[in-house]
Amino acid sequence: MTIETTTTSSAGLAATWAALTDVNDWPHWTKSMTSVERLDSGDLRVGSRARVKQPGMPSMIWQVDELRENEGFSWAATSLGVRVTGHHWLSRNPDGTTHIRLSVEQRGPLAGLVNALTGSRTRRFIDMEAAGLKAASEAYESKAG
Repeated sequence: MTIETTTTSSAGLAATWAALTDVNDWPHWTKSMTSVERLDSGDLRVGSRARVKQPGMPSMIWQVDELRENEGFSWAATSLGVRVTGHHWLSRNPDGTTHIRLSVEQRGPLAGLVNALTGSRTRRFIDMEAAGLKAASEAYESKAG
């Protein structure tokens, strides 16, 4: 099961990447995150882990399993027979704006049940995160400019 959303930020790729990879700051720009705590230091990289708490859901430990500099990353968490993977990908549009594509995949023996119970919330959260990343990247670029 996959839920996906896209949006476009007027910010450039560098500003959008900076906002995206500062995961500790996510709760400041999306209400879909109560807290995010990096469990390691330094730049986000394959193997980086973070504890994420979302409203009405248990805390989960997410680990980055793919990262391409200035393009995006995927991370995954496992809970109750379901592996959840969050994908965060960016691309530069011809006009200099940034295309943002976020998706969540749920796989495993209980994925159907989890989707039935939390699918509408997951859709709301991913839409909030896309809107928040757009706003955060645009604010970051206006401060830097």
